Amino acid sequence: MHARSTTVRGSPEAVDQGIAMVRDEVLPQITSMEGCAGLSMLVSRESGQCIVTTSWESLDAMHATEQVAAPLRERASDLLGGAYEVDEWEVAVMHRAHHTPEGGATRSTWLGMPPDQVDRAVDVFRMVVLEKVEQLDGFCSALLMVDRDNGRLVATVAFDDMSLVEATRDTARTLRTQIADEVGAEILDVQEHEVAIAHLHVPEMA
Repeated sequence: MHARSTTVRGSPEAVDQGIAMVRDEVLPQITSMEGCAGLSMLVSRESGQCIVTTSWESLDAMHATEQVAAPLRERASDLLGGAYEVDEWEVAVMHRAHHTPEGGATRSTWLGMPPDQVDRAVDVFRMVVLEKVEQLDGFCSALLMVDRDNGRLVATVAFDDMSLVEATRDTARTLRTQIADEVGAEILDVQEHEVAIAHLHVPEMA
């Protein structure tokens, strides 16, 4: 499985308009394409940051949609009033206790490391991190995506609501510091988001 994420750092006042556009226009167009496995949208109403992620059955299927996705991306970024970044990922791990509801919440951690350490980091996530996070109250799912060429990873843990994300901040901080030290990674960023659209139908890959 592969994924493409588009991050827009827009205006907080435009978030609801952005959600409506992605739900009403982008979602039906993208998910009707061959090889698409779903779409999710994470938002921060405080910062205006929005992340739209689409999942694909293969790298070829993802790349074949770029000509359609590009103008949709431009329109969404114009509506949200911010610049955008596009990242492509391999989906390395997906473990789901239950589907994340719209209105749920996530914590995402971006890591950088030497590319030759990515496989080890995936193993540590699978064997150590999953066991710990699935015991947390309100746990929905954990997703790990990797960019092997550039030594980048993003781990997203989803919960039933934002109060549960807030309640697990100390535990998460300790865990990510331990894991980063173990695999020689740099913590690049940590973000919390509301789940505005929850249709990223990645199969279990634990």
